[in-house]
Amino acid sequence: MTRSARKLAGLFLPLSSGKSSSRRPASALENPAVQAIWDVVGTIPRGKVSTYGAVARAAGLPGRARLTGLALRIAPEAMNLPWHRVVGAGGRIVFPKSSAHHREQARRLRAERVAVKDGRVARLHMMDFDAS
Repeated sequence: MTRSARKLAGLFLPLSSGKSSSRRPASALENPAVQAIWDVVGTIPRGKVSTYGAVARAAGLPGRARLTGLALRIAPEAMNLPWHRVVGAGGRIVFPKSSAHHREQARRLRAERVAVKDGRVARLHMMDFDAS
């Protein structure tokens, strides 16, 4: 395992505390990769959306779309991150259609005048960080 892979794995693997059998999870809140993702998500303007993968690439973490999802899931509410502006590949809302999360994300996007039809966001609202 490479050094960077071990560092990232530390986000998810429990840490042992010596002889004790108790385990505690690593603090992802202080991880620079998670912080970088939060910074990128904070730059997505009102009325635009991006994908989990594009956010990860813009944060310097290509191939880490799932880490984007984790970072959004653990973000403190006080940060007021625009989590609803991040969608799956192809502009798809990733939550199950019948879930409260899906309805809330669609509601928030529509409030920002983002067209949402059948759980997908219109392409014209997709943001490309490379072109910015």
